Amino acid sequence: MIDQLIFGSSMQASHQKKHEAHSSERSFKESLLAMIGLFFVVMMVALDQTVVGTALPTIVADLKGFNLYSWVATSYLLTSVITVPIFGRLGDYYGRKYFVVASIVIFTFASALCGLATSMTFLVLARSLQGIGGGMLVGTAFACVPDLFPDPHARMQWQVIISTAFGLANAVGPSLGGFLTQYYGWRSVFYVNLPIGLLSLWFVWRHMPHIKNLHHQKTIGLDWLGALLVALVLGSLQFFVESVPLQGSILISISAALVCFLSLMFLLYHERRIEQPIIPLDMFRQGALSALFMLSVCIGFILFGWMFYIPLMLQGGFGLTPNAAGLIVTPLVVCITVGAITSGRLITRLPSLSIIMYTGLGLLIAAGCGITVLEPSRGHLWTLLCMIGGGLGIGLVMPNLTIFTQELAGRSHLGIATALIQSFRMVGGMIGTAIVGSIVHRYYTIHVTNYLHARHAASFAAALTDPQILVNPVAQHALVIHAHAFDMDGNRLIAVARAVLVESVHVSLVLPVMMAIVGLWLMRKVPPLKLSRKIQRASISGEEP
Repeated sequence: MIDQLIFGSSMQASHQKKHEAHSSERSFKESLLAMIGLFFVVMMVALDQTVVGTALPTIVADLKGFNLYSWVATSYLLTSVITVPIFGRLGDYYGRKYFVVASIVIFTFASALCGLATSMTFLVLARSLQGIGGGMLVGTAFACVPDLFPDPHARMQWQVIISTAFGLANAVGPSLGGFLTQYYGWRSVFYVNLPIGLLSLWFVWRHMPHIKNLHHQKTIGLDWLGALLVALVLGSLQFFVESVPLQGSILISISAALVCFLSLMFLLYHERRIEQPIIPLDMFRQGALSALFMLSVCIGFILFGWMFYIPLMLQGGFGLTPNAAGLIVTPLVVCITVGAITSGRLITRLPSLSIIMYTGLGLLIAAGCGITVLEPSRGHLWTLLCMIGGGLGIGLVMPNLTIFTQELAGRSHLGIATALIQSFRMVGGMIGTAIVGSIVHRYYTIHVTNYLHARHAASFAAALTDPQILVNPVAQHALVIHAHAFDMDGNRLIAVARAVLVESVHVSLVLPVMMAIVGLWLMRKVPPLKLSRKIQRASISGEEP
Protein backbone atom coordinates (compact mmCIF):
# COMPACT_ATOMS: atom_id res chain seq x y z
CA MET A 1 0.00 0.00 0.00
CA ILE A 2 1.49 3.35 -1.03
CA ASP A 3 1.90 6.29 1.31
CA GLN A 4 2.05 4.26 4.55
CA LEU A 5 2.88 6.62 7.42
CA ILE A 6 5.90 5.54 9.45
CA PHE A 7 5.97 6.95 12.94
CA GLY A 8 9.40 6.14 14.22
CA SER A 9 11.68 6.55 17.15
CA SER A 10 12.47 9.39 19.49
CA MET A 11 14.86 10.77 16.88
CA GLN A 12 11.91 11.28 14.54
CA ALA A 13 9.98 12.98 17.34
CA SER A 14 12.79 15.49 17.80
CA HIS A 15 12.81 16.15 14.08
CA GLN A 16 9.05 16.73 14.16
CA LYS A 17 9.52 19.36 16.88
CA LYS A 18 12.20 21.00 14.79
CA HIS A 19 9.88 20.90 11.78
CA GLU A 20 6.99 22.48 13.74
CA ALA A 21 9.21 25.44 14.62
CA HIS A 22 10.38 25.74 11.03
CA SER A 23 6.88 25.27 9.59
CA SER A 24 5.61 28.51 11.14
CA GLU A 25 8.47 30.49 9.61
CA ARG A 26 8.03 28.75 6.25
CA SER A 27 4.31 29.48 6.14
CA PHE A 28 4.99 33.23 6.09
CA LYS A 29 8.10 33.31 3.93
CA GLU A 30 8.95 30.41 1.68
CA SER A 31 5.38 29.16 1.33
CA LEU A 32 4.12 32.52 0.09
CA LEU A 33 6.91 32.89 -2.46
CA ALA A 34 6.48 29.26 -3.52
CA MET A 35 2.78 29.89 -4.06
CA ILE A 36 3.62 32.81 -6.35
CA GLY A 37 5.64 30.36 -8.45
CA LEU A 38 2.71 27.93 -8.53
CA PHE A 39 0.47 30.86 -9.39
CA PHE A 40 2.44 31.47 -12.59
CA VAL A 41 2.67 27.74 -13.36
CA VAL A 42 -1.10 27.31 -13.28
CA MET A 43 -1.53 30.53 -15.26
CA MET A 44 0.70 29.16 -18.00
CA VAL A 45 -1.27 25.92 -18.36
CA ALA A 46 -4.64 27.67 -18.22
CA LEU A 47 -3.55 30.37 -20.66
CA ASP A 48 -2.47 27.73 -23.14
CA GLN A 49 -5.88 26.04 -23.02
CA THR A 50 -7.85 29.22 -23.68
CA VAL A 51 -5.66 30.92 -26.28
CA VAL A 52 -5.39 27.73 -28.35
CA GLY A 53 -9.18 27.26 -28.34
CA THR A 54 -9.73 30.71 -29.83
CA ALA A 55 -6.90 30.40 -32.35
CA LEU A 56 -7.65 26.84 -33.47
CA PRO A 57 -10.07 27.64 -36.33
CA THR A 58 -7.44 29.95 -37.85
CA ILE A 59 -4.69 27.38 -37.28
CA VAL A 60 -6.66 24.72 -39.13
CA ALA A 61 -7.45 27.10 -41.98
CA ASP A 62 -3.72 27.86 -42.36
CA LEU A 63 -2.29 24.34 -41.95
CA LYS A 64 -5.13 22.65 -43.88
CA GLY A 65 -6.20 19.76 -41.68
CA PHE A 66 -9.73 19.96 -40.27
CA ASN A 67 -9.73 16.17 -39.87
CA LEU A 68 -7.14 16.70 -37.13
CA TYR A 69 -9.02 19.58 -35.47
CA SER A 70 -9.87 17.67 -32.31
CA TRP A 71 -6.43 16.00 -32.19
CA VAL A 72 -4.82 19.34 -31.34
CA ALA A 73 -6.72 19.12 -28.06
CA THR A 74 -6.86 15.37 -27.51
CA SER A 75 -3.17 14.66 -28.21
CA TYR A 76 -2.35 17.06 -25.37
CA LEU A 77 -4.95 15.49 -23.09
CA LEU A 78 -3.91 11.91 -23.89
CA THR A 79 -0.27 12.38 -22.85
CA SER A 80 -1.36 14.46 -19.85
CA VAL A 81 -3.68 11.73 -18.59
CA ILE A 82 -0.81 9.24 -18.59
CA THR A 83 1.77 11.49 -16.93
CA VAL A 84 -0.45 13.01 -14.22
CA PRO A 85 -0.79 9.87 -12.06
CA ILE A 86 2.84 8.80 -12.65
CA PHE A 87 4.30 12.07 -11.40
CA GLY A 88 1.62 12.41 -8.76
CA ARG A 89 2.96 9.16 -7.31
CA LEU A 90 6.61 10.13 -7.76
CA GLY A 91 5.93 13.40 -5.98
CA ASP A 92 4.51 11.49 -3.01
CA TYR A 93 7.82 9.63 -2.64
CA TYR A 94 10.55 12.04 -3.66
CA GLY A 95 9.00 15.47 -3.19
CA ARG A 96 7.52 17.64 -5.89
CA LYS A 97 9.87 20.59 -6.44
CA TYR A 98 12.16 19.11 -9.10
CA PHE A 99 9.28 17.54 -10.98
CA VAL A 100 7.61 20.95 -11.13
CA VAL A 101 10.86 22.45 -12.46
CA ALA A 102 11.23 19.73 -15.12
CA SER A 103 7.61 20.12 -16.18
CA ILE A 104 8.01 23.87 -16.68
CA VAL A 105 11.06 23.31 -18.89
CA ILE A 106 9.30 20.66 -21.03
CA PHE A 107 6.09 22.67 -21.36
CA THR A 108 7.92 25.85 -22.36
CA PHE A 109 10.12 24.06 -24.91
CA ALA A 110 7.10 22.28 -26.43
CA SER A 111 5.26 25.62 -26.68
CA ALA A 112 8.11 26.93 -28.82
CA LEU A 113 7.84 23.84 -31.05
CA CYS A 114 4.08 24.40 -31.45
CA GLY A 115 4.78 27.91 -32.66
CA LEU A 116 7.20 26.54 -35.27
CA ALA A 117 4.74 23.93 -36.63
CA THR A 118 4.53 23.69 -40.43
CA SER A 119 1.76 21.07 -40.61
CA MET A 120 -1.09 19.76 -38.50
CA THR A 121 0.82 16.53 -37.90
CA PHE A 122 3.82 18.48 -36.56
CA LEU A 123 1.50 20.53 -34.35
CA VAL A 124 -0.25 17.44 -32.97
CA LEU A 125 3.12 15.86 -32.08
CA ALA A 126 4.33 19.07 -30.45
CA ARG A 127 1.08 19.27 -28.49
CA SER A 128 1.69 15.69 -27.31
CA LEU A 129 5.05 16.77 -25.87
CA GLN A 130 3.39 19.81 -24.36
CA GLY A 131 0.85 17.47 -22.76
CA ILE A 132 3.66 15.57 -21.03
CA GLY A 133 4.84 18.80 -19.44
CA GLY A 134 1.29 19.83 -18.63
CA GLY A 135 0.55 16.47 -17.04
CA MET A 136 3.65 16.71 -14.87
CA LEU A 137 2.57 20.19 -13.80
CA VAL A 138 -0.96 19.14 -12.89
CA GLY A 139 0.22 15.99 -11.14
CA THR A 140 2.64 17.87 -8.90
CA ALA A 141 1.69 21.56 -8.65
CA PHE A 142 -1.83 21.05 -7.24
CA ALA A 143 -0.56 18.55 -4.65
CA CYS A 144 2.02 21.10 -3.43
CA VAL A 145 -0.76 23.13 -1.79
CA PRO A 146 -1.70 20.61 0.95
CA ASP A 147 2.02 19.96 1.48
CA LEU A 148 2.66 23.64 2.11
CA PHE A 149 -0.59 24.18 4.06
CA PRO A 150 -1.72 20.99 5.89
CA ASP A 151 -4.67 22.68 7.63
CA PRO A 152 -7.82 22.06 5.51
CA HIS A 153 -9.20 25.57 5.98
CA ALA A 154 -5.93 27.26 5.07
CA ARG A 155 -5.61 24.82 2.18
CA MET A 156 -9.01 25.86 0.87
CA GLN A 157 -8.01 29.52 0.85
CA TRP A 158 -4.87 28.75 -1.11
CA GLN A 159 -6.79 26.47 -3.45
CA VAL A 160 -8.95 29.50 -4.18
CA ILE A 161 -5.79 31.45 -5.02
CA ILE A 162 -4.71 28.67 -7.37
CA SER A 163 -8.17 28.76 -8.93
CA THR A 164 -7.81 32.53 -9.22
CA ALA A 165 -4.55 32.07 -11.11
CA PHE A 166 -6.35 29.66 -13.40
CA GLY A 167 -9.19 32.11 -13.76
CA LEU A 168 -7.00 35.15 -14.44
CA ALA A 169 -5.31 33.30 -17.27
CA ASN A 170 -8.71 32.15 -18.50
CA ALA A 171 -9.99 35.70 -18.31
CA VAL A 172 -7.33 37.12 -20.62
CA GLY A 173 -6.85 33.94 -22.68
CA PRO A 174 -9.70 34.14 -25.22
CA SER A 175 -9.28 37.87 -25.83
CA LEU A 176 -5.51 37.57 -25.94
CA GLY A 177 -5.70 34.56 -28.25
CA GLY A 178 -8.08 36.35 -30.58
CA PHE A 179 -6.04 39.57 -30.55
CA LEU A 180 -2.71 37.81 -31.18
CA THR A 181 -4.19 35.59 -33.89
CA GLN A 182 -5.78 38.49 -35.75
CA TYR A 183 -2.89 40.95 -35.56
CA TYR A 184 0.28 38.88 -35.03
CA GLY A 185 -0.61 35.45 -36.40
CA TRP A 186 -1.61 32.24 -34.63
CA ARG A 187 1.99 31.24 -33.83
CA SER A 188 2.21 34.04 -31.29
CA VAL A 189 -0.41 32.33 -29.08
CA PHE A 190 2.16 29.62 -28.31
CA TYR A 191 5.09 31.99 -27.90
CA VAL A 192 3.21 33.83 -25.13
CA ASN A 193 3.99 30.84 -22.87
CA LEU A 194 7.73 31.49 -23.06
CA PRO A 195 8.03 34.53 -20.75
CA ILE A 196 5.49 33.07 -18.31
CA GLY A 197 7.42 29.79 -18.25
CA LEU A 198 10.72 31.53 -17.50
CA LEU A 199 9.15 33.62 -14.74
CA SER A 200 7.53 30.62 -13.06
CA LEU A 201 10.78 28.66 -13.36
CA TRP A 202 12.68 31.36 -11.47
CA PHE A 203 10.17 31.49 -8.59
CA VAL A 204 9.86 27.73 -8.21
CA TRP A 205 13.59 27.02 -8.42
CA ARG A 206 14.49 29.76 -5.98
CA HIS A 207 11.68 29.61 -3.44
CA MET A 208 9.92 26.23 -3.51
CA PRO A 209 11.12 24.11 -0.54
CA HIS A 210 11.77 20.46 -1.28
CA ILE A 211 8.95 19.03 0.83
CA LYS A 212 8.59 15.30 1.43
CA ASN A 213 6.04 13.44 3.48
CA LEU A 214 7.18 11.79 6.72
CA HIS A 215 7.06 8.34 5.15
CA HIS A 216 9.00 6.46 2.56
CA GLN A 217 9.79 3.00 1.27
CA LYS A 218 13.17 1.68 0.23
CA THR A 219 11.97 1.05 -3.30
CA ILE A 220 9.26 2.45 -5.51
CA GLY A 221 7.76 0.58 -8.42
CA LEU A 222 6.24 2.50 -11.30
CA ASP A 223 3.49 0.81 -13.23
CA TRP A 224 4.84 1.41 -16.73
CA LEU A 225 2.76 -1.41 -18.20
CA GLY A 226 -0.33 0.14 -16.64
CA ALA A 227 0.58 3.51 -18.19
CA LEU A 228 0.98 1.86 -21.60
CA LEU A 229 -2.40 0.14 -21.24
CA VAL A 230 -4.05 3.43 -20.25
CA ALA A 231 -2.57 4.98 -23.41
CA LEU A 232 -3.88 2.09 -25.53
CA VAL A 233 -7.37 2.32 -24.02
CA LEU A 234 -7.69 6.07 -24.52
CA GLY A 235 -5.89 6.22 -27.85
CA SER A 236 -7.96 3.42 -29.39
CA LEU A 237 -11.12 5.02 -27.96
CA GLN A 238 -10.16 8.25 -29.70
CA PHE A 239 -9.63 6.44 -33.02
CA PHE A 240 -12.94 4.64 -32.63
CA VAL A 241 -14.91 7.82 -31.93
CA GLU A 242 -13.37 9.63 -34.89
CA SER A 243 -13.62 6.73 -37.35
CA VAL A 244 -17.30 5.91 -36.76
CA PRO A 245 -18.69 8.86 -38.76
CA LEU A 246 -16.37 8.26 -41.75
CA GLN A 247 -17.40 6.26 -44.76
CA GLY A 248 -15.38 3.16 -45.55
CA SER A 249 -13.93 2.95 -42.04
CA ILE A 250 -15.88 -0.02 -40.66
CA LEU A 251 -12.76 -2.18 -40.36
CA ILE A 252 -10.85 0.63 -38.61
CA SER A 253 -13.76 1.23 -36.22
CA ILE A 254 -14.08 -2.45 -35.33
CA SER A 255 -10.33 -2.80 -34.86
CA ALA A 256 -10.15 0.29 -32.64
CA ALA A 257 -13.11 -0.90 -30.56
CA LEU A 258 -11.54 -4.34 -30.13
CA VAL A 259 -8.17 -2.89 -29.08
CA CYS A 260 -9.93 -0.59 -26.62
CA PHE A 261 -11.96 -3.41 -25.05
CA LEU A 262 -9.05 -5.86 -24.77
CA SER A 263 -6.73 -3.19 -23.40
CA LEU A 264 -9.32 -2.22 -20.79
CA MET A 265 -9.82 -5.82 -19.68
CA PHE A 266 -6.07 -6.42 -19.45
CA LEU A 267 -5.65 -3.11 -17.58
CA LEU A 268 -8.21 -4.10 -14.95
CA TYR A 269 -6.61 -7.55 -14.63
CA HIS A 270 -3.12 -6.06 -14.31
CA GLU A 271 -4.04 -3.32 -11.84
CA ARG A 272 -5.62 -5.82 -9.43
CA ARG A 273 -2.41 -7.82 -9.21
CA ILE A 274 0.37 -5.25 -9.12
CA GLU A 275 1.54 -3.94 -5.75
CA GLN A 276 1.75 -0.27 -6.81
CA PRO A 277 -0.74 0.26 -9.66
CA ILE A 278 -0.99 3.46 -11.66
CA ILE A 279 -4.73 3.45 -10.90
CA PRO A 280 -5.40 2.13 -7.36
CA LEU A 281 -8.63 0.22 -7.92
CA ASP A 282 -9.29 0.03 -4.18
CA MET A 283 -10.11 3.76 -4.29
CA PHE A 284 -13.01 2.98 -6.62
CA ARG A 285 -14.57 0.75 -3.99
CA GLN A 286 -15.52 3.93 -2.14
CA GLY A 287 -18.78 4.97 -3.73
CA ALA A 288 -18.25 8.67 -2.99
CA LEU A 289 -14.78 8.76 -4.56
CA SER A 290 -15.98 6.89 -7.64
CA ALA A 291 -18.81 9.40 -8.01
CA LEU A 292 -16.35 12.30 -7.75
CA PHE A 293 -14.07 10.79 -10.39
CA MET A 294 -17.00 10.34 -12.77
CA LEU A 295 -18.22 13.85 -12.00
CA SER A 296 -14.76 15.13 -12.92
CA VAL A 297 -15.14 13.34 -16.28
CA CYS A 298 -18.43 15.18 -16.83
CA ILE A 299 -16.88 18.58 -15.99
CA GLY A 300 -13.98 17.94 -18.37
CA PHE A 301 -16.44 16.94 -21.10
CA ILE A 302 -18.37 20.19 -20.63
CA LEU A 303 -15.36 22.51 -20.28
CA PHE A 304 -13.34 21.29 -23.26
CA GLY A 305 -16.38 20.78 -25.46
CA TRP A 306 -17.31 24.42 -24.95
CA MET A 307 -13.78 25.84 -25.13
CA PHE A 308 -12.92 24.25 -28.49
CA TYR A 309 -16.25 24.35 -30.33
CA ILE A 310 -17.92 27.59 -29.26
CA PRO A 311 -15.05 29.54 -30.93
CA LEU A 312 -15.53 27.43 -34.09
CA MET A 313 -19.23 28.30 -34.11
CA LEU A 314 -18.52 32.01 -33.56
CA GLN A 315 -15.81 32.28 -36.21
CA GLY A 316 -16.95 29.75 -38.79
CA GLY A 317 -20.71 29.95 -38.22
CA PHE A 318 -21.29 33.57 -37.22
CA GLY A 319 -18.44 34.93 -39.37
CA LEU A 320 -16.75 36.79 -36.51
CA THR A 321 -13.07 37.68 -36.39
CA PRO A 322 -10.84 35.82 -33.91
CA ASN A 323 -10.64 38.96 -31.78
CA ALA A 324 -14.43 39.37 -31.62
CA ALA A 325 -14.91 35.67 -30.85
CA GLY A 326 -12.37 35.91 -28.03
CA LEU A 327 -14.23 38.84 -26.48
CA ILE A 328 -17.51 36.88 -26.53
CA VAL A 329 -15.96 33.83 -24.84
CA THR A 330 -14.18 35.97 -22.22
CA PRO A 331 -17.18 36.21 -19.80
CA LEU A 332 -17.34 32.41 -19.73
CA VAL A 333 -13.79 32.05 -18.47
CA VAL A 334 -13.81 35.19 -16.29
CA CYS A 335 -16.76 33.81 -14.37
CA ILE A 336 -14.87 30.58 -13.66
CA THR A 337 -12.71 32.73 -11.38
CA VAL A 338 -15.74 34.52 -9.95
CA GLY A 339 -17.35 31.16 -9.20
CA ALA A 340 -14.21 29.82 -7.51
CA ILE A 341 -13.85 32.94 -5.34
CA THR A 342 -17.53 32.85 -4.43
CA SER A 343 -17.16 29.20 -3.46
CA GLY A 344 -14.23 30.06 -1.20
CA ARG A 345 -16.29 32.74 0.52
CA LEU A 346 -19.28 30.48 1.07
CA ILE A 347 -17.47 27.31 2.13
CA THR A 348 -17.37 28.22 5.84
CA ARG A 349 -20.86 29.74 5.87
CA LEU A 350 -22.90 26.86 4.44
CA PRO A 351 -23.79 23.65 6.28
CA SER A 352 -22.53 21.54 3.35
CA LEU A 353 -20.32 21.97 0.31
CA SER A 354 -22.90 19.95 -1.62
CA ILE A 355 -25.11 23.04 -1.83
CA ILE A 356 -22.41 24.79 -3.85
CA MET A 357 -21.98 21.76 -6.10
CA TYR A 358 -25.71 21.45 -6.82
CA THR A 359 -25.93 25.15 -7.58
CA GLY A 360 -23.00 24.95 -9.99
CA LEU A 361 -24.42 21.96 -11.84
CA GLY A 362 -27.81 23.66 -12.11
CA LEU A 363 -26.15 26.69 -13.69
CA LEU A 364 -24.32 24.42 -16.15
CA ILE A 365 -27.59 22.86 -17.26
CA ALA A 366 -29.27 26.24 -17.75
CA ALA A 367 -26.27 27.74 -19.59
CA GLY A 368 -25.83 24.64 -21.73
CA CYS A 369 -29.43 24.79 -22.87
CA GLY A 370 -28.96 28.44 -23.80
CA ILE A 371 -25.80 27.71 -25.80
CA THR A 372 -27.57 25.04 -27.88
CA VAL A 373 -29.88 27.71 -29.31
CA LEU A 374 -27.32 30.51 -29.56
CA GLU A 375 -27.86 32.66 -32.67
CA PRO A 376 -26.68 36.15 -33.72
CA SER A 377 -30.34 37.22 -33.84
CA ARG A 378 -30.83 36.53 -30.12
CA GLY A 379 -28.73 39.53 -29.19
CA HIS A 380 -25.79 40.15 -26.90
CA LEU A 381 -27.72 39.81 -23.62
CA TRP A 382 -28.64 36.17 -24.31
CA THR A 383 -25.05 35.34 -25.21
CA LEU A 384 -23.73 37.14 -22.13
CA LEU A 385 -26.09 35.28 -19.79
CA CYS A 386 -25.08 31.92 -21.27
CA MET A 387 -21.37 32.67 -20.88
CA ILE A 388 -21.78 33.99 -17.33
CA GLY A 389 -23.93 31.05 -16.23
CA GLY A 390 -21.55 28.49 -17.71
CA GLY A 391 -18.48 30.10 -16.14
CA LEU A 392 -20.05 30.41 -12.69
CA GLY A 393 -21.17 26.78 -12.85
CA ILE A 394 -17.70 25.49 -13.64
CA GLY A 395 -16.12 27.81 -11.07
CA LEU A 396 -18.41 26.56 -8.31
CA VAL A 397 -17.86 22.88 -9.08
CA MET A 398 -14.24 22.47 -10.15
CA PRO A 399 -12.24 23.60 -7.06
CA ASN A 400 -14.63 21.80 -4.72
CA LEU A 401 -14.08 18.54 -6.59
CA THR A 402 -10.44 18.71 -5.48
CA ILE A 403 -11.37 19.53 -1.87
CA PHE A 404 -13.95 16.73 -1.68
CA THR A 405 -11.48 14.24 -3.13
CA GLN A 406 -8.57 15.18 -0.87
CA GLU A 407 -10.72 14.97 2.26
CA LEU A 408 -12.40 11.68 1.39
CA ALA A 409 -9.18 10.00 0.19
CA GLY A 410 -7.19 10.96 3.29
CA ARG A 411 -3.49 11.71 3.66
CA SER A 412 -2.38 8.23 2.64
CA HIS A 413 -3.77 8.68 -0.88
CA LEU A 414 -3.45 12.45 -1.11
CA GLY A 415 -1.09 12.70 -4.08
CA ILE A 416 -2.62 9.98 -6.24
CA ALA A 417 -6.19 11.09 -5.44
CA THR A 418 -5.37 14.69 -6.41
CA ALA A 419 -3.70 13.44 -9.59
CA LEU A 420 -6.62 11.17 -10.46
CA ILE A 421 -9.26 13.89 -10.10
CA GLN A 422 -7.26 16.02 -12.55
CA SER A 423 -6.67 13.03 -14.84
CA PHE A 424 -10.35 12.17 -15.03
CA ARG A 425 -11.17 15.74 -15.96
CA MET A 426 -8.69 15.42 -18.83
CA VAL A 427 -10.20 12.09 -19.85
CA GLY A 428 -13.58 13.77 -19.95
CA GLY A 429 -12.12 16.60 -22.01
CA MET A 430 -10.53 14.15 -24.42
CA ILE A 431 -13.70 12.09 -24.86
CA GLY A 432 -15.87 15.19 -25.08
CA THR A 433 -13.69 16.90 -27.67
CA ALA A 434 -13.56 13.76 -29.79
CA ILE A 435 -17.30 13.01 -29.65
CA VAL A 436 -18.40 16.61 -30.15
CA GLY A 437 -15.94 16.95 -33.03
CA SER A 438 -17.15 13.78 -34.70
CA ILE A 439 -20.79 14.89 -34.50
CA VAL A 440 -19.95 18.35 -35.87
CA HIS A 441 -17.93 16.89 -38.76
CA ARG A 442 -20.50 14.24 -39.67
CA TYR A 443 -23.56 16.48 -39.39
CA TYR A 444 -21.94 19.34 -41.30
CA THR A 445 -20.63 17.14 -44.13
CA ILE A 446 -23.92 15.31 -44.70
CA HIS A 447 -26.12 18.40 -44.72
CA VAL A 448 -23.83 20.55 -46.86
CA THR A 449 -23.41 17.70 -49.37
CA ASN A 450 -27.17 17.15 -49.55
CA TYR A 451 -27.79 20.86 -50.13
CA LEU A 452 -25.22 21.07 -52.94
CA HIS A 453 -26.55 17.98 -54.69
CA ALA A 454 -30.11 19.33 -54.49
CA ARG A 455 -28.92 22.58 -56.15
CA HIS A 456 -26.85 20.71 -58.77
CA ALA A 457 -23.71 22.25 -57.33
CA ALA A 458 -21.85 19.07 -56.39
CA SER A 459 -18.66 20.45 -57.94
CA PHE A 460 -18.34 22.76 -54.92
CA ALA A 461 -18.56 19.92 -52.38
CA ALA A 462 -14.79 19.48 -52.11
CA ALA A 463 -14.41 23.10 -51.01
CA LEU A 464 -17.48 23.57 -48.83
CA THR A 465 -17.53 20.24 -46.95
CA ASP A 466 -14.37 21.33 -45.14
CA PRO A 467 -15.42 23.99 -42.59
CA GLN A 468 -11.97 25.57 -42.66
CA ILE A 469 -13.08 27.63 -45.67
CA LEU A 470 -15.49 29.49 -43.36
CA VAL A 471 -12.57 31.03 -41.43
CA ASN A 472 -10.36 31.65 -44.46
CA PRO A 473 -11.32 34.89 -46.31
CA VAL A 474 -8.91 34.18 -49.17
CA ALA A 475 -10.49 30.78 -49.85
CA GLN A 476 -13.98 32.29 -49.63
CA HIS A 477 -13.08 34.97 -52.19
CA ALA A 478 -11.74 32.31 -54.55
CA LEU A 479 -14.93 30.26 -54.19
CA VAL A 480 -17.14 33.31 -54.95
CA ILE A 481 -15.18 33.97 -58.15
CA HIS A 482 -15.33 30.30 -59.13
CA ALA A 483 -19.10 30.16 -58.48
CA HIS A 484 -19.67 33.31 -60.55
CA ALA A 485 -18.07 31.55 -63.53
CA PHE A 486 -20.85 28.92 -63.23
CA ASP A 487 -23.51 31.62 -62.83
CA MET A 488 -24.05 30.77 -59.14
CA ASP A 489 -24.16 32.92 -56.01
CA GLY A 490 -21.02 31.96 -54.07
CA ASN A 491 -21.95 34.17 -51.12
CA ARG A 492 -25.22 32.28 -50.79
CA LEU A 493 -23.37 28.95 -50.71
CA ILE A 494 -21.08 30.23 -47.98
CA ALA A 495 -24.04 31.56 -45.97
CA VAL A 496 -25.78 28.18 -46.13
CA ALA A 497 -22.57 26.44 -45.03
CA ARG A 498 -22.30 28.80 -42.07
CA ALA A 499 -25.89 28.07 -41.03
CA VAL A 500 -25.25 24.32 -41.24
CA LEU A 501 -22.09 24.65 -39.14
CA VAL A 502 -24.00 26.54 -36.43
CA GLU A 503 -26.71 23.88 -36.43
CA SER A 504 -24.13 21.08 -36.21
CA VAL A 505 -22.48 22.71 -33.18
CA HIS A 506 -25.90 23.21 -31.55
CA VAL A 507 -26.69 19.51 -31.97
CA SER A 508 -23.33 18.37 -30.61
CA LEU A 509 -23.45 20.70 -27.59
CA VAL A 510 -26.57 18.98 -26.30
CA LEU A 511 -24.13 16.41 -24.92
CA PRO A 512 -22.55 18.77 -22.33
CA VAL A 513 -26.06 19.47 -21.02
CA MET A 514 -26.57 15.72 -20.60
CA MET A 515 -23.22 15.48 -18.78
CA ALA A 516 -24.34 18.15 -16.30
CA ILE A 517 -27.55 16.19 -15.65
CA VAL A 518 -25.48 13.05 -15.04
CA GLY A 519 -23.37 15.11 -12.62
CA LEU A 520 -26.46 15.98 -10.62
CA TRP A 521 -27.33 12.29 -10.36
CA LEU A 522 -23.76 11.42 -9.26
CA MET A 523 -23.86 13.99 -6.43
CA ARG A 524 -26.43 11.82 -4.65
CA LYS A 525 -23.61 9.44 -3.76
CA VAL A 526 -21.36 12.12 -2.24
CA PRO A 527 -21.86 12.66 1.51
CA PRO A 528 -21.89 16.18 3.02
CA LEU A 529 -18.32 17.28 3.61
CA LYS A 530 -17.18 18.44 7.03
CA LEU A 531 -13.65 19.81 7.10
CA SER A 532 -11.47 18.92 10.06
CA ARG A 533 -8.56 20.90 11.42
CA LYS A 534 -6.36 17.89 11.97
CA ILE A 535 -2.92 18.74 10.65
CA GLN A 536 -0.66 16.00 9.36
CA ARG A 537 2.96 17.01 9.20
CA ALA A 538 5.30 17.07 6.25
CA SER A 539 9.05 17.25 6.34
CA ILE A 540 11.55 19.33 4.42
CA SER A 541 14.25 17.45 2.57
CA GLY A 542 17.23 17.06 4.80
CA GLU A 543 15.25 17.01 8.05
CA GLU A 544 14.39 13.34 7.97
CA PRO A 545 16.65 11.05 9.95
